[in-house]
Amino acid sequence: MPPGKTHGELTIGFLPLVDACLPILAREHGFAENEGLSLRLVRDMSWATVLDRLLYGHSDAAHMVAPLAIATTLGRGRPAQSLSVPFVLGLNGNAVTMRPDLAREVNPAGGLGDPATVGAALKTCLATLGRPLRFGVVHRYSSHNYMLRYWLAACGIRPDVDVEITTVAPPFCADALESGEVDVICVGEPWNSVAVERGAGEIVLATAQIWRRGVEKVLAFREPVMEERRGDVEALVRALRKAGEHFVDPANHDVNAAILARPEYLDGNAGLIRRAISDQLLLARGGEVLKYPDFMFQHREAANFPWVSQAEWLYSQMVRWDGAGYDADEARLAARVFRPDVYRSALLGTNDPLPGASSKVEGSLAGPTSVSMQQGLITLENNSFFDRKVFDPSHLAEYVKMQARD
Repeated sequence: MPPGKTHGELTIGFLPLVDACLPILAREHGFAENEGLSLRLVRDMSWATVLDRLLYGHSDAAHMVAPLAIATTLGRGRPAQSLSVPFVLGLNGNAVTMRPDLAREVNPAGGLGDPATVGAALKTCLATLGRPLRFGVVHRYSSHNYMLRYWLAACGIRPDVDVEITTVAPPFCADALESGEVDVICVGEPWNSVAVERGAGEIVLATAQIWRRGVEKVLAFREPVMEERRGDVEALVRALRKAGEHFVDPANHDVNAAILARPEYLDGNAGLIRRAISDQLLLARGGEVLKYPDFMFQHREAANFPWVSQAEWLYSQMVRWDGAGYDADEARLAARVFRPDVYRSALLGTNDPLPGASSKVEGSLAGPTSVSMQQGLITLENNSFFDRKVFDPSHLAEYVKMQARD
């Protein structure tokens, strides 16, 4: 433990995104303090610096794009260091925002488009354009990248051939779209809305339309730190669950938007932030605000539970797009990054619902379904992929082979 750090103090790195809300609100509303924790929050500008800060011991935990925790554990791009994810900070919350002329060409009816219809129109557009379009995602190892690639490939568009995919840090995504550096961005809020307000882009899809319950941001620790400070980690899990309960209550939207907008956090427009946390989107400048339920998903249906099957789906996409090939030992390492055992230990004996299983068939539910429970009651709702395919983690190797043929 670094000099001067006391038991019960945790430093957490984050990026200025709405889905950094739970650690921020756990600190600001006293949920962490009630668990005997003092949280120090450190804002960064890119996922690379969030990761560096974590790996070099300048932070204890990080708000992180989920695939990056797996890639780091597997040694993708740098020497391997084992990370652990005891808590999912949220599902979805991203959007696909295109420059206005392109948005109107592929989605002439306006509104949030149908993913298959927009994809077909985009494929036609690419055939006549004569050059690849450039898509900006927030990191190579991000759910944004994998969700975007999954959607494009299912629509017959070849990532890295028909389109270019480049990396742009979230706070600069609206700038990249406005300057013409990219034609499309896939980013979390408030940066899609910033692009819309400037007239630089129009929102065409929400990532929740691609995978209705797609895993997004996680709370990541270096594995040795998590084990060494297990009591503090479990206390933080409890504090974050309380923060999530507060966050999703409509009565608290105004106060929470104001907190998140503060200079030390998102340093943004409270109105735009409030829209995002209340599942409202302005798709085009001068248009009507659209209500899209579950655009962000922070609390219900065990949203924070680190399902091992989510990690395994992300690994399947890593294999698909990195070209490294499937490896059973790597698959086991990837699955082990998500730690439902820690989540269960933290919340056992509380009023929080705990699923009876640690893995599930992703994309298998079209409507409300009750699931077996270790504690409490949960009804899971629609978790489908837009192409109606499912991911059964017990057939991971077969799923990877099937994707390679697609």
